[in-house]
Amino acid sequence: MAYLDRDGVQIYYEIHGSGPPLLLSHGYSATSAMWTPQLAVLGASHTLIIWDMRGHGASDSPDDPAAYSQGHTVADMAGLLDLAEAPSAVIAGLSLGGYMSLAFYVAHPTRVRALMLFDTGPGYRSDTGRDGWNRTAEQRARQLEAEGLAALSGSNEVAVARHRSAQGLAHAARGMLAQRDGEVMAQLAGIGVPTLVLVGALDQPFLGATDYMAKKIPGASKVVLDAAGHASNIDQPRAFNAAVAGFLGGL
Repeated sequence: MAYLDRDGVQIYYEIHGSGPPLLLSHGYSATSAMWTPQLAVLGASHTLIIWDMRGHGASDSPDDPAAYSQGHTVADMAGLLDLAEAPSAVIAGLSLGGYMSLAFYVAHPTRVRALMLFDTGPGYRSDTGRDGWNRTAEQRARQLEAEGLAALSGSNEVAVARHRSAQGLAHAARGMLAQRDGEVMAQLAGIGVPTLVLVGALDQPFLGATDYMAKKIPGASKVVLDAAGHASNIDQPRAFNAAVAGFLGGL
């Protein structure tokens, strides 16, 4: 097992394939295992970097709640690119991983060759919407603290995940899933790299966000996968892989 040391926090990662670098980030309470259906196809043309966010899977779960934040996550992503000797890469992710991919672009635009945003959203413009999202994140954290890992439920990317620490996931819910401001949303119109926005047709909570991003990001490509829910890459792997491969082939 391979780990990146980030100031004493061990971040689990895997590297597959060869070619231009592609960093794939998973959703909240999922792990790098969710990308298994993509490894062979995308690894044939790209160097795939997959990883477990702090608090998730085989990565460490620090005791300090302050060790979990958008800033720490973006820095972990930059550290993985440094480790892979990749000055820039295609940055991609699903759900929380997609939001963090946008946050990475805001922080490091010159390190992003292209963006792929799967079943995700750019956050909230209004405090009301953000507060509702954060109440849900806090509820998930409390359930994990009360019930342990038995509290986990969700779509197929969560079902294939294996975690070591319910408390780590609770900290991640409060520090990484919860949002602090609308900065990411405010930067959409300034994104200057090719962008794919993809969503499962059955992923009702993210259909509107997908439409919004496709309209706001200049030149964005939009794909809706039939018969796919939130875990679009698992629900319809062939269609997902074809859409992603087609986008990457046009870069």
